[in-house]
Amino acid sequence: MPDGSSSAHIYRPKLVTMLLEGYSLSSFRHDLLAALTVAIVALPLSMAFAIASGVSPERGLYTAIVGGFLVSALGGSRFQIGGPAGAFIVLVSATVAKFGLQGLLLTVLMSGFLLTLIGLSRLGSLIRHIPHAVTVGFTAGIAVIILASQLKDLGGLTLKGAEPGLLLPKLGALGAALPTLNPAALAIGVGSAVLIFLQRRFKPNWPGMLLAVIVASIIAKLLHVPVETIGSRFGELPHGLPMPALPQVTAELVMHLLPVSLSFALLGGVESLLSAKVADSMTARRHRSNMELVAQGIANIASALFGGISVTGTIARTATNVRAGAKSPLSGMMHALFLLLFLLVAAPLASFVPLSALAGVLVVVCWNMADRAEFLALLRRWPGATVLLTTFGLTILKDLTFGIIAGCLLAAVLVLFQRNVPEEGA
Repeated sequence: MPDGSSSAHIYRPKLVTMLLEGYSLSSFRHDLLAALTVAIVALPLSMAFAIASGVSPERGLYTAIVGGFLVSALGGSRFQIGGPAGAFIVLVSATVAKFGLQGLLLTVLMSGFLLTLIGLSRLGSLIRHIPHAVTVGFTAGIAVIILASQLKDLGGLTLKGAEPGLLLPKLGALGAALPTLNPAALAIGVGSAVLIFLQRRFKPNWPGMLLAVIVASIIAKLLHVPVETIGSRFGELPHGLPMPALPQVTAELVMHLLPVSLSFALLGGVESLLSAKVADSMTARRHRSNMELVAQGIANIASALFGGISVTGTIARTATNVRAGAKSPLSGMMHALFLLLFLLVAAPLASFVPLSALAGVLVVVCWNMADRAEFLALLRRWPGATVLLTTFGLTILKDLTFGIIAGCLLAAVLVLFQRNVPEEGA
């Protein structure tokens, strides 16, 4: 079976390639089962990522449905699963806080056009060469920031004012709010995380995140536990997708949002191609990086039109798709349809989900995001450690874009320095 290396440079969706090669009923069965498996994982995560990003939970589902379908239908990977991702929580929440929902939607729309242009310009291979230490550093930094953002809902804390965006002021505000701790919320949040970890240890094939959310919802409802839920904060989820609409656009707003859109596009490109590389390593195939970026761009444009947030390739759900036996991009497309079916049929059930349970789910996501083994390995050599700690520190103390750019520049300087050392000593 060809691995796709000979056609990795062309602009042809893997779906088209799969259909030209032929598609069997057996492959459809594998894809259907994989789609259901991934949808079960994506359902609680999509809502949790949306809430953590400062928007209502249905916007995470819109993203997974519209964006996830298009990423699989048009993308350069057979196995990529698109949707909202934890890496974007920091950028999305900051954009919503500063520019509002319409500003966020316009940012996502603009980042989609930028990603499409990057893909059409054949710059996908350049994004793939971001130094490994930078990738590990900003991923670990994002995990720390997301964890801090979940402490409020995890403990049911009540803050006196708006929650600060930067890490240190946020921790100070959360510390001041400790007297408002809700023991019931904390018990449900921590219990949900523990249940997921136990399930992975003893029943790794079970959908631990969904089970944890279901168990927490049943307990909170039957025992009348005094915790905040999706329903009490956001109301009932809509029964379907909204009609597509353009966000509000002004020339002034576009200029203000252009740097933010560049950050969205950069992170989306890095995250999606990293995810595609993970799928390649698991399947001995090769994705089409430029086609993948074009698909990610189109998916973000469509997500914005339907009221969704940023779309990118998601490593955990893509890996789940591969492990579940997916054979083609149809699995990703059907996973989106399963999520749409939930929105059409069972949306009212989401109202009973405790927010602390979703916070517990994201605690597990943070634990999995941070590659602790690679972090420690990079610390053993000074060049990698310098780039790693610079990227990590600036990501958590300043912002993600600043951390990535500074890390890349520092890595380039160190490479030049190491090359010139032998010449100077000669």
